[in-house]
Amino acid sequence: MPAPGTPLQKLGFLTIGLFDGTDPGPGHETTLQVIELGERLGFDSAFVRHRHLQYGISSPVAVLAAASQRTSRIALGTAVIPLGWENPLRLAEDLATVDILSGGRLNPGVSVGPPMRWDEVKGALYPDTADIEDFSYERVSRLLRFLRGESTGGFAGREGVVEEFSDRVQPHSPGLAARMWYGGGSLRSAQWAGEQGMNFLSSNVIRAEQSEDFAEIQASQIRTFRAANPTGRVSQGLVVIPTDSATDEQRTRYAAYVEARTPRTGSPHGPRRMMFAADLLGTSEQIAEALYAHAGFREVQEVVFALPFSFRPEDYVQILTDTATKLGPALGWQPAA
Repeated sequence: MPAPGTPLQKLGFLTIGLFDGTDPGPGHETTLQVIELGERLGFDSAFVRHRHLQYGISSPVAVLAAASQRTSRIALGTAVIPLGWENPLRLAEDLATVDILSGGRLNPGVSVGPPMRWDEVKGALYPDTADIEDFSYERVSRLLRFLRGESTGGFAGREGVVEEFSDRVQPHSPGLAARMWYGGGSLRSAQWAGEQGMNFLSSNVIRAEQSEDFAEIQASQIRTFRAANPTGRVSQGLVVIPTDSATDEQRTRYAAYVEARTPRTGSPHGPRRMMFAADLLGTSEQIAEALYAHAGFREVQEVVFALPFSFRPEDYVQILTDTATKLGPALGWQPAA
């Protein structure tokens, strides 16, 4: 998107799906209602975050299975499933099943690396194999091979009277592999995802490799991906909070949220030099102006804006409504019919 006037093609959102640990049902229901609202407002996609051993969505594939039965059009995605927690063959079965149930609307995003807080969880997650588990890109490659219908190396044929076996993952959902996304934050991951024929999710957390300017870093990673996969899709994800219809009380809380998170955005963090994007708060006109000035945004034609953590359900209604009715049109986007 080189300049204002070039319309944004796809607008999506991302939610973490928080819930009360003593009564998790209402939180999950709220997440499903948010996705339903997104479809009614014309959003192109709804993505859910993945959170293990926290009070957020730990099983996004299951949640999206439910969402697939309560929606009919909107694309349903994960941003992202950390494959260190998953068996690629079993995950391939679950993803293909939900894709079939949704009518081909699933857009799974994945990432690799050791699970978060690895030393504390490895005994529960991999009690016998923790020291030999492979958390490299090969874990994604295995998943892609299974989704593409390649052989698992198992038996195929009939056994007995009724048992019939396939040597590839069932159900097989043609087209799902082409809708796989890689959530990356480095030049290496951007290039690798492109070389594998995947799509690329760039979020509000990336690695500072060649610069300490978040927008410049993100733009460089997107260009690296496109050089490896010119036809692949790229989506940018930032925390965006339009306030057009917000109440005074909401504006005050939103401002406090952004102020508390802003100090982390100034410089790289830790040995991996991770950088956080600044949250965008203001009217839709102000946010659109900031986005058009953002080098990363100017490289994409679709976005998946992240909803803030731990806001109230009515806040999400306000933010999504303003995004669809004010911010989207300010970016040239048109809601889906």
